[in-house]
Amino acid sequence: MSKSSNTVPVPDIEPSAAQVLCRAVQLDQEKKYSEAVTCYEQGIRLLLQAAKGVHDAKKRDHYKKKIEEYLARAENLKQLNADAKKLQKHTRIEIGEGDKGYSYGTLLLPYLDSNLTSVTVEDPYIRTTSQLYNLQRFSEALIAGAPNFRSLHLVTSCGGQSTSGQAEVQKKGLQEISEALALHNVSFTYCFSESLHDRDIKLDNGWTIQIGRGLDYFQRLDRNRFSIGSGDYNLRPCRQTTVDIFHTSALR
Repeated sequence: MSKSSNTVPVPDIEPSAAQVLCRAVQLDQEKKYSEAVTCYEQGIRLLLQAAKGVHDAKKRDHYKKKIEEYLARAENLKQLNADAKKLQKHTRIEIGEGDKGYSYGTLLLPYLDSNLTSVTVEDPYIRTTSQLYNLQRFSEALIAGAPNFRSLHLVTSCGGQSTSGQAEVQKKGLQEISEALALHNVSFTYCFSESLHDRDIKLDNGWTIQIGRGLDYFQRLDRNRFSIGSGDYNLRPCRQTTVDIFHTSALR
């Protein structure tokens, strides 16, 4: 009896499934999750169809394992898409003078996830010791909230030749931050730009955070080394600023 016209022989299905699933993985790596889910589901259907015609137990088990892996990833991406939809594509936060409760962790936490691997900070004022401590605290928030965070790149301005002492403080501080991050398997790179004015924090999971004052939006504490807020930035008063948070999908 001839096969139904909508039945594709296993040898034809297998390369088709491989092609579709390769495309799914590529889209996944490009963080185009909605499109990746569609391809994963299509590839899984093809694999299931191919598995029906396989009689070799070892090969059938291999198919089953791959189907389970791709299915788990597709379900994970569906959840990520659902979580992203719960967050507004654009959020504005107005921080008033003296307000508290706006540590880096508090601001970042809703936008940190297991897909975040790399962050770029563009801030012209990471020069002084206090500003370098801000970068350190910011890095701690990323490490605590994003389990796969592995790379931090900073674009800032140089301390300047006229303030050679500050330039030396900056250089030494950045080197020490690099060494500290390396202990947590995070690579740190930086470069200088004298034309930099904007302050952007770009997360590779699609979110961008713009803080009007950059990372330096906290008020200075008094000289008491035990001042409340020196450790927990949620307890430190802020300077007035605006925070804009948006997703790349909002720009499409």
